[in-house]
Amino acid sequence: MDRPIAVITGATSGLGRITALELARRGYRIGAVARSRPKAEALLSELRSASPDVQADFFFADLGLVSQARRVGEEIAAHYPRLDALVNNAGLHAFSQRTTAEGLAEMTAVNYLGPFVLTETLTNTLLASGPARIVNVASEAAQQAKTISPGPDLRRTDPYTRRESMALYGRTKLMTIMWTQELARRLHAAKVTVNCCDPGFNATGLGRDLPGSGLLQRVLNLLRVGDPRRGARIIVRLATDPAFADTSGGYFSVRDAKALQCPEPGRSERVQRELRVQTVALLAGLGAP
Repeated sequence: MDRPIAVITGATSGLGRITALELARRGYRIGAVARSRPKAEALLSELRSASPDVQADFFFADLGLVSQARRVGEEIAAHYPRLDALVNNAGLHAFSQRTTAEGLAEMTAVNYLGPFVLTETLTNTLLASGPARIVNVASEAAQQAKTISPGPDLRRTDPYTRRESMALYGRTKLMTIMWTQELARRLHAAKVTVNCCDPGFNATGLGRDLPGSGLLQRVLNLLRVGDPRRGARIIVRLATDPAFADTSGGYFSVRDAKALQCPEPGRSERVQRELRVQTVALLAGLGAP
């Protein structure tokens, strides 16, 4: 364990995959949270090609289930004596409502509640490892959320159309920004910093449920539109760049790491604090931290 250790969710594809490869090249031991064992094996092969002496560990969980997010967090904490970086990258844009076995909207669970629980479970490890960093992947889609009512929005499971899905996806990413800024106020920045980013438009599998998405992604890749290497760059910078060592609670753009404001519905400390209170109350009912 003489190398710095980075845990990355959603590491087998898209931005997470590129982030894992880049951190491995920089000498990090990679802890990848994945759902698919075949995809994990493919990533391991890529990691070994990128860095022949790579050290990598795989942890399997569906972060759409908070019970699994808690369980995998406990497994990671037991496996590593320290943790230098946690990258909450896994995400989902669902174009119709799907409800998890725990009775939650899947998009809310994957994009916000799962990362929240995983981070809470690993907080003591991060604090004991300081200085450590948390990077949460948000999105400019947060601007599509024109309102936020934490209690009802966390529990909302009513049906929606494909057109309505963007605002709801944006709301889960707004929650990510709000949670990041509230968590930054709760953590001692000398021990653990937490920041989030807008990685821009990326041709990844995020919208895999959209009919024709595979063909569209291949066309975009051919045209070099939405190159995920650009989006991964801001994630890696926040996780490693000394320039961000003392920065916490920030929201940064893929465009030259420009500092952004949290969109207005979720900008106040009051509503950010309310989101945390409502999140903790919801999770308590599910037996999660």
